[in-house]
Order: sequence, then structure tokens, then C-alpha cells
Amino acid sequence: MKIAGQRVLLRADLNVPVRDGKVTDLTRLERLAPTIRELSEKGARVIVLSHFDRPQGKIVPEMSLRPIAEALGTVLGKPVGFAADCVGPEATAKVAAMHGGDVVVLENTRFHPGEEENDPEFAKALAQLADVYVNDAFSVSHRAHASTEGVAKLLPSYAGRLMQAELTALEQALGNPARPVAAIVAGSKVSTKLDLLGNLVGKVDILVIGGAMANTFLAAQGHDVGRSLQEKDLHATALAILKTAKEKDCEIVLPQDVVVAKTFAADVPTQVVGVNAIPADSMALDVGPATVAAFIKRLPEIKTIIWNGPLGAFETKPFDASTNELAEAIAKATDAGKIVSVGGGGDTVSALKLAGVHERMSYLSSAGGAFLEWMEGKILPGVEVLSAGLSNLG
Repeated sequence: MKIAGQRVLLRADLNVPVRDGKVTDLTRLERLAPTIRELSEKGARVIVLSHFDRPQGKIVPEMSLRPIAEALGTVLGKPVGFAADCVGPEATAKVAAMHGGDVVVLENTRFHPGEEENDPEFAKALAQLADVYVNDAFSVSHRAHASTEGVAKLLPSYAGRLMQAELTALEQALGNPARPVAAIVAGSKVSTKLDLLGNLVGKVDILVIGGAMANTFLAAQGHDVGRSLQEKDLHATALAILKTAKEKDCEIVLPQDVVVAKTFAADVPTQVVGVNAIPADSMALDVGPATVAAFIKRLPEIKTIIWNGPLGAFETKPFDASTNELAEAIAKATDAGKIVSVGGGGDTVSALKLAGVHERMSYLSSAGGAFLEWMEGKILPGVEVLSAGLSNLG
């Protein structure tokens, strides 16, 4: 299909941070720009579609995409039009007035209840605006919404460059990785990552468990974790995961030492203790230096590493130390071409940015829920429905 003159409906993720009507972080727009530029330079009329926040099917002026359209114009270095609705006469008129190379942003799809309901009529109204559909929003492709799945069934559908990069990185990390593969999974609760742990023990060779969720595993094994955050009702589940991992020849790595404090606050007195010597009046808030050193020593034997979740309460110093040290070691191995490193999830991205290594990972996904569901082995509706990549569009 020749793309020049075609109306291309591009599903983007413009859900960026906005304060006082101004976009405060252009990263997501900058990552989207290559797809828009390529389509525009080839003469397509690019119609950008996105949600913003959670208006729950109602028009909420504070959740308009208008200021984000202006910021996108700044990133692209060219005027970007805006339509005050994503369907109906306003959208139709804006699209009809477009010329080859033009870019227009349509208003928040979630102003219509049909978006999250994946209403066929709403999807049809979107499809009528275009000749071709391109999804470049992996981050929302775990949702079967009208703009991510419904419209893709009605038009020739393709993956954009950002989507392609994400899928390539994820395939390299877990689909068909260089082995041995290690995964670092951390966070506050085992309960939120049961599906993830269940999938990974059958896919990776080494599974490192950190964060507060490690406390649940330690307590299940009989360690007294003092006042540490844990889920007592999941001890049996933790033991079952350990048993399954052993059966599937997946090595589970738990902390051998931890950093403890009596109160959770910045720069409080801390102590490094073995996991069998956690004081009754203290809580584990980071994994210890011996644990980190032992894993770093093993990095030369690892070919692929996936990271989801910081090792400690990284937002509060000094409980960012283990995450920072391990992040730097993985970044060095990545720089040297010795390892493929893929990270993802909101806290992971924040932690790696604070550690100053986010640009040194092989790939860092900001997709959040979609990244997690992919790691859990779930089918993503917005990806499953695509028929080809952008290169096939011509």
C-alpha cells in the first residue's frame, strides 16, 4: 500500500505528566516522534489518537489533549492541529482539511464511554476517519479498548516504530533469549506478582527476589523478619513457588543479608544483618551489600537480564544503595556488550533514572501494566490484532 496521501490513524500514548496546563516531561512524546516523522515525511495525513487520564466517559476540561498537542508540535518542530472531539463533525472536518504530511491530534478518546467499553459503533466512528491504522502505544495494548483493538479489526493494521522496538526487545529478553537468563523481581507484595513469578520460574534460569516481597519468602522459610513488611497469609504460596522453581530447574536467589532500621525515614540509623539475625524491633528496608556483591560476581555467566522492581525502598536514602550498585554493574556489563538488559515498570524506570543508568540499559520499557502482563505470559489484545509492522506499509 502506498502511504502518500493516506489517512493514518495513529494510536499513541499521550498520557504524559501535565502541570498547570504545561507538559512537564517530553520523554514519551520524543519516543513517539520517529513514527510520526516517518509517516509525515512519506506524505501521510497523520491523525493521532490517545487517551489522557481517567475521565470515565465524560468531558473533563482539565483532561483535554490540547496542551499535549502543542507540546507534540514543539517536539516535532512543526505545527500540529487539534480537533475538539475524536469522532463526529469536529473530527471529520479537521481530517478533511488535512494535506499530505499534516499532523492532527484528536481529543481524549476516554471522553466517550465507548472507548473503554470497546463499543463497536464507537470503533466504527473512529475507523471512518482513516484508511490505515497504526498502533505505536504498547503501553496501552494490554487493554481491549476501541482505540487499541476495536478499530484495528476494521482497518489494515500495523505496528509503529516504538511498538516494534518494544516487541523486539521483549522477544530478545524472554521470547528467544541468549541464556542463561536472570530475572530480578522485587516490590512490596508477593500478591501483586503471583502470575509473574509463576510464569518466570518456567522461563528463566535464575530468579532474584528482592524488595519487601523477599521478606515473605524468608519468613515462609522460618526466618524471623521482625517488623518487616510481609504477607503472612502467603507463606504457603511462597513455599509452593520455591518448590515449582526447583522442579523446573530455576534457581531462586533470596537475600542473605539486609539493611534494617527501627523506623522508615530518610537517613535514620541503619544496621546490616544476616537474614537469620533481624532484630525483633527492626524492619528490613533494603537488601544488604553481601547479597548484591554475590549477584554481581555472577554477572559474567549471565547473558540476558530482565528487571522489574527496585531491591529496596529506593525513594528514601540510604535504602537505594543496593539498587544503585546493582544497576551500575548491569549497566557496565551492557556497555561492554556482555549482557542484554531489559527493565520495565514504573518504579523500575524511576529507580534506574535515579541511579543514572536508564540510558545504558539495552531497553527500558515505560509501559507499566502492559510490560507486567507481557512478563506474566498474557496475550496483549492490542498487539495480537495487528497484522504487520510499519515497514510493510511502504
